[in-house]
Amino acid sequence: MNLPFIDFMAYRRIAGGLSLAAVILSAVALGTVGLNPGLDFTGGTLVEVVFEEPVDPEEIRRVLDAAGYENGTVQFFGTEQDLLIRMPPQTGVDQANMGDNIIATLRELFPSVEMRQSNFVGPAVGEELTEDAGLALLAALVMIMLYILFRFTKQFSVGAVAALVHDVFITLGIFAVMQWTFDLSVLAAILAVIGYSLNDTIVVSDRIRENFRKIRRGEPVDIINQSLNQTLGRTLVTSLTTLFVLLALLIAGGEGIRGFSAALTIGVVVGTYSSIFVAANILLVLNLQREDLLVPEKETREEGAP
Repeated sequence: MNLPFIDFMAYRRIAGGLSLAAVILSAVALGTVGLNPGLDFTGGTLVEVVFEEPVDPEEIRRVLDAAGYENGTVQFFGTEQDLLIRMPPQTGVDQANMGDNIIATLRELFPSVEMRQSNFVGPAVGEELTEDAGLALLAALVMIMLYILFRFTKQFSVGAVAALVHDVFITLGIFAVMQWTFDLSVLAAILAVIGYSLNDTIVVSDRIRENFRKIRRGEPVDIINQSLNQTLGRTLVTSLTTLFVLLALLIAGGEGIRGFSAALTIGVVVGTYSSIFVAANILLVLNLQREDLLVPEKETREEGAP
């Protein structure tokens, strides 16, 4: 793919400012608004029901509120006859039988309503999943930093982790601002974003290292620019083909995987950006030089030594 040469590093300060602002805003949103955790983390009851005729989710929500089931969410699940009801733990209510009680309440007004499934998640399980989710993200970032440190240098390690933290924070920040449900499928998408972004960053870093060793003359900013342009075709092809699939899932995949596909779509876009403007930018901030990447010459054995 023959693409025009783009002076990416000419915009590094603008991109750096935008990235820093986005991360700060995401941190503020996470600290103030917070994520909207799904039942996987909070505990509660999930009920999937089907009606004979199309229904209004708002009407079903009012019926449940009047019956004492408060703060639940009701949304379409596929068609206008299928509804997904998510109900957080209710005080003074038997949580294990909440699904049956909800169906009984709905049948008073809609006798033909049927229950397809009812799942109960206890609050103890939800708390454990929250803890494990945080540990999984932290462990992934630490292992990635160590891997990059041994494969490249400390500058590349810091740049890769900074890019990953940037991607994760912005994705989570968007979920916090939009108040989209954050459940285990979204957590899986966040971990997938880390892997995708890391793969792209390693490809770019490998070309930067190769060019630093091969090009004898040239400023670091010019070598990094050349490396980014050499990998741009591969980056665009990979990102666009992945996005086509994710957009198809987002539009036609249904409610069950909407959070997963939305998180991955955001992550792929932000991850592609961070591989160019965050990871590479950090290398210049940390003053990467050609001498940092030279292969140390092996000491020659003295003549006659065994």
